[in-house]
Amino acid sequence: MKLNFKLNLSLIAGAMLAVSCGGSGGGSSESETTSSTPAATPEPPKEVNLEEKYKDDPVFIRGVELMKQNDCPSCHMIERKIVGPSYADVAAKYESTEENVEMLAGRVIAGNVGEWGEIPMPAHPALSEDDAKDMVRYVLLLKK
Repeated sequence: MKLNFKLNLSLIAGAMLAVSCGGSGGGSSESETTSSTPAATPEPPKEVNLEEKYKDDPVFIRGVELMKQNDCPSCHMIERKIVGPSYADVAAKYESTEENVEMLAGRVIAGNVGEWGEIPMPAHPALSEDDAKDMVRYVLLLKK
């Protein structure tokens, strides 16, 4: 009787150990799979910066070239305000129409103050109208 009691006690302890460790034979139960594996959450779409988004666009390429030849990067960045507004902020404010291109190119050449605060944008009288328009088209391309 003592032997049967010890054998039964060993079997019960072994069974409890097997259940608490995930069952016998190394298999896993369905509830174990769902409770130990978190539900997959979809990754949010990666935000592509505007430079990457438009890098192959001829308007972008020409605009970058012209901006680097002039003093524009001293006051403006693509997506961040420095002294003047970011190009993305300008693109968000103005629709890309020929009227806006002409008006903004005129402001680039003549200079301007008051549209974005009290710090004046200096005049660029040596800039050709065609180059100024290409620069404005580049800026208006940069919509988020």
